[in-house]
Amino acid sequence: MTKSFGYSDAMSKAKIWEAYANYYAGEEIIDEGFNVNTGYVYIYLENGITIASCFGQEVDFIVWDDDTDEEIILESYEELVDHLDK
Repeated sequence: MTKSFGYSDAMSKAKIWEAYANYYAGEEIIDEGFNVNTGYVYIYLENGITIASCFGQEVDFIVWDDDTDEEIILESYEELVDHLDK
């Protein structure tokens, strides 16, 4: 069965695809979906970055921190670049 998207979920999906097109077009997509626990609509990329949005809000970029074994949620592409440059 496929999930039925409401307005805010559809807006989230549009925002994550726009971010993908702007920043990662051509990067292989490993998974795309909806997390019922967080409300995030997401695209998970081969490079380990997840582009996500919930309730039609701006996208977050989510990466895994191997040192702390936790997710890091970055609120902009600029924050992501700064984090990756460290």
